[in-house]
Amino acid sequence: MALEWVVLGYAAAAEAIMLLLLTIPGLDGLRKGLIAVTRNLLKPFLSVVPFCLFLLMDIYWKYETLPSCESDSCTPSEFLRHQKSIMKSQRNALLIASALVFYWLLYSVTHLLVKVEQLNQRIERLKNRD
Repeated sequence: MALEWVVLGYAAAAEAIMLLLLTIPGLDGLRKGLIAVTRNLLKPFLSVVPFCLFLLMDIYWKYETLPSCESDSCTPSEFLRHQKSIMKSQRNALLIASALVFYWLLYSVTHLLVKVEQLNQRIERLKNRD
């Protein structure tokens, strides 16, 4: 199961880096290429959404089948293992949320930058026509 979380972490990191590169000021010369690369990567990165839903169902199943560990009925080591399991589930849920939010932001920013580029081309055509 750890490999799935590593893949999701790398996907979220790649989305965050692309988002940062698209929104950082001063990269106007590279922006066209970055937009083209990002637009081509949006469809493969869409597979993150069902993957996140699968992992979210896995977290839910583990949470539902987790044996309860109250302070009276379990040893300190069992209690510590129970707490670690809950912390890992919370961390993984946060990773899922960040991957989904980064994908949505990347899609929205790319869509807006494409619209801006189209409007700039339209302005240039109107200026050249006059």
